[in-house]
Parts: sequence; structure tokens; C-alpha cells
Amino acid sequence: MAKLTAAARKNVSAAKTGLPGKRTKSGGAVTGSYPMPDKKHAAVAKGYAKRFASPSERAQINAKANKVLGSSANKTGKKSAKRGK
Repeated sequence: MAKLTAAARKNVSAAKTGLPGKRTKSGGAVTGSYPMPDKKHAAVAKGYAKRFASPSERAQINAKANKVLGSSANKTGKKSAKRGK
């Protein structure tokens, strides 16, 4: 799993979080702001958002994560159907 210390999380800019409105008074990211400084964190954020975020928050987090990941995969939240033999 991707490691991000509390001190490092506070230094993540608003542009690199899934929910930029969740910030400390000094401007640092807080728990639940879904920091995404790299692709690993973006993928993890999508998983946590699926479990814990509201539908509107999830849409915002997934959009940001897809930008970081460089893909448009799963924008609708639907899985693609696999074809059998």
C-alpha cells in the first residue's frame, strides 16, 4: 500500500487531492481529502471513495483519480462485461 505520513499529507497541494475543499486552516490536506500525489495513491483513493464517499464526492474523486491515472476507465462506475466461450 502507498505510504503517506501525516506531515507529507499536510504538504500535498489542493490540486493533488480528490476533495480540495477539505483543508486545514493552514491549507494542508486532511484525512478524508483523498490526497493523490502519485498513481498509487489515485488508485487507492478510488477504492476508498467507492466504500466511504457520498455519490457526489465519489464522482469528484474518480474524475481526479482518472486524470492522475491517465485513463477514463470506469467513469460511470460500471464494470465492462466479460465474454465467455
